[in-house]
Amino acid sequence: MIRAYKFLMRPTVGQAAALAAMLADHRSLYNGALQERRDAYRHTSKTSIKYGRQSAQLKDIRSFDPERQGRWSFSSQQATLRRLDKAFAAFFRRIKSGDTPGYPRFRGVNRFDTVDFPKDGDGCRWDSTPHDPVTRVRLQGVGHVKVNQHRPVAGKVKTVSVKREGKRWYVVLTAEQSQPEPLTPTGSMVGIDMGIASFLTTSNGEHVDNPRHARKAAARLEAAQRALSRYPRCKAKNRTNNHQRAVERVAALHGKVRRQRLDHAHKTAHALVTEHDFIAHEDLKIRSMSKTVTPKPDPGKPCAFLPNGAAAKRGLNRSIADAGWGVFLTILHAKAESAGRDVIAVDPRNTSRTCPECGHVSAENRPTQEKFHCVSCGHTGHADVVGATNVLRAGLVRRDANPA
Repeated sequence: MIRAYKFLMRPTVGQAAALAAMLADHRSLYNGALQERRDAYRHTSKTSIKYGRQSAQLKDIRSFDPERQGRWSFSSQQATLRRLDKAFAAFFRRIKSGDTPGYPRFRGVNRFDTVDFPKDGDGCRWDSTPHDPVTRVRLQGVGHVKVNQHRPVAGKVKTVSVKREGKRWYVVLTAEQSQPEPLTPTGSMVGIDMGIASFLTTSNGEHVDNPRHARKAAARLEAAQRALSRYPRCKAKNRTNNHQRAVERVAALHGKVRRQRLDHAHKTAHALVTEHDFIAHEDLKIRSMSKTVTPKPDPGKPCAFLPNGAAAKRGLNRSIADAGWGVFLTILHAKAESAGRDVIAVDPRNTSRTCPECGHVSAENRPTQEKFHCVSCGHTGHADVVGATNVLRAGLVRRDANPA
């Protein structure tokens, strides 16, 4: 199996400048290759340029510009051209399937943050100083950069990537390793109900609080964004020092919220996978759940609209995004696969409206957000616990119907 590792790098001032220059030159190569494809297709001959032709030009480009393009890894530049080729392949695939095409875009300073090295040892070297107590990664044109390796890397490192997030630099590794040993069976099964009031509720009656990281940071974000709004929109190279600091302040706050959300998702998923052999969850269509409300024109007043609850829906969408259900479920499935646990997604319809005792389904069974009271048999309970119980039952039925 392939596992990814992400570590914080500690570059010196000179190394940070070299990393920024590497990103800028790879971005220039990406944009130049994109422009060449556009110009070739706009020509009367309608020429189509592929990766192979552009990769063959790299040798001449490097010899023509040795101070910039010539100092970086040849393989990493090939990976950048493959990245553009994949963007065009996805573009044509979307056209064929009838989806919104989305033509590949030129990458600005803030939209190109990763450089890939396809093979460890080709332009890069992980753990380049093995006799040094500090882990370092060697990058061609940059040097040996310190890495904060907070956990061991198992297996053989296959690829290395350098990524910029705000003012921080990270190295991302992919390592090939044998399938890990599954965890010891516990004999426990659980269903989970995702929500806003509680992040999740289990069929055992346990509630995991919703941390609401974005809401807690809302005041600081509002102040930082208000300070940023005082400056006119302009390209990064035209920003003043105060303008740039305001941009970095907003990015740092958003980055902190993102890391807090990831940390909570990892810890919650780890606890579930450790304690239970089988986990059932709702198959949530998050993108559809967070769509904006369609405006309702007022037939009696031109250019006017009827109330449609858009403000309340906007607040709900913000809460859904803050909860981070999609990130959590992705992490849960990945951890369960490594641990040898079973995770099944079930249809969420009527899970919190169905009585677990008599099976009666009615919207009246849930008079409030938390309370469940069956109008048929009188069974009462917490609505989220009832929903999680029904999710578990549906998951077990699906598992038994489709044995591995």
